[in-house]
Amino acid sequence: MSVRVRMAPSPTGLLHIGGVRTFLFNWLFARGQGGECLLRIENTDTSREVEESVEQIERSLRWLGIEWDGETTFQLDVMGRAKEEAQRLVAEGAAYEDAGAIRIRMPDDGTMGWDDAVKGRIEVPNVELEDLVLVRSDGRPTYNFASPLEDWLDGITHVIRGEDHVSNTPKQINVLRALGAEPPVYAHAPNVFGIDGKKLSKRHGAVSVDEFREAGYVPEALMNFLALLGWAPDGETTIMSAGELVERFSLERVGSSPATFDYAKLDWMNGVYLRALPAGEYANRLVTFLRERGVEWPEGTVRAAAPLVQEKIGRLDEFAVFAGFLFHDVEPDPSLLDARILRAAEDALGGVEPWTASEIEATLKQLCDDLEEKPRTVYLPVRVAVTGSRVSPGLYESLELLGRDKSLVRIRDGVEVAS
Repeated sequence: MSVRVRMAPSPTGLLHIGGVRTFLFNWLFARGQGGECLLRIENTDTSREVEESVEQIERSLRWLGIEWDGETTFQLDVMGRAKEEAQRLVAEGAAYEDAGAIRIRMPDDGTMGWDDAVKGRIEVPNVELEDLVLVRSDGRPTYNFASPLEDWLDGITHVIRGEDHVSNTPKQINVLRALGAEPPVYAHAPNVFGIDGKKLSKRHGAVSVDEFREAGYVPEALMNFLALLGWAPDGETTIMSAGELVERFSLERVGSSPATFDYAKLDWMNGVYLRALPAGEYANRLVTFLRERGVEWPEGTVRAAAPLVQEKIGRLDEFAVFAGFLFHDVEPDPSLLDARILRAAEDALGGVEPWTASEIEATLKQLCDDLEEKPRTVYLPVRVAVTGSRVSPGLYESLELLGRDKSLVRIRDGVEVAS
């Protein structure tokens, strides 16, 4: 049997990162099995539809590296077929009309059960299932009718979705059996919570792919991180390429306990991916990131600064904080400045020729000897005066990139602030 899965987001706002994780599981499973992954927009509730949502969903998935097979489809496209099938069920006695709507007759006795590929055997007493509305009085199919109907029409073999859909599954199985269709395999992935054990939301930080992209995460790292939310190949391996994820992913290794979205771990993982990039590719990513945000800093300086920050920052958006002193004025903390040391540094650096990191290094080390001070005592006020921060790229390289004139001016200004 050829595997066929579907990703079925609702266009009711920005694509939530928890939903993206579930989409990723579908994609990894389909690609690993040599099957197909479809994208279906579940728009049965048109009143909640957000105009830009579909474009955002497609853009987010593509940026992350998730491609689907065929054209994006819309659940309301099957409205006509849904009406036909509902009328067929009425004619067969499996459904009935009620105040202009059509309801399916749910069994009164026994249980509805299925073997969930993640959660194991699940059984629900049929007495708990009320007769479900299939088609509303205005002719629109409900989610719990349109979704399984389209799964049947599309030949979906596995429905991989969040565990919040467990309550829908017995209803949808009854719908499929009434239609004369064989239910697919269901796999309900665990919920994604914040580190406080509560459902992931805005209070925890970014929750849409767009926000993670804006924050300077790279798609390879985000995909890797999301894949490990509820799944692990062996309990040890963490860094895996998309190809490795596809090769190793299996539903058997998806856990049933809630997954924790740890932003600190994501930052660490993103840093690993950034540091592993070839220098040229890292600079390209940095330039593109800044351009997309309308930051018009000189590209040559950005590229020159890239090697200085690659080992230092975990997200691309940190570049502006870490190396922004190269592009704008700074306001150093007076309490971190030392007028005596800065005067001596201005005199010493004023004679450096050529203005290179190696010559600057030699001069500052000699200055430490002349002042009989430790490097940290001399370097801190110089760094703060020049960069505006205690933390920056390498001091020698920072001074070289900033240039002799600007560096000496900032040191001189530092003397005045400290005096």
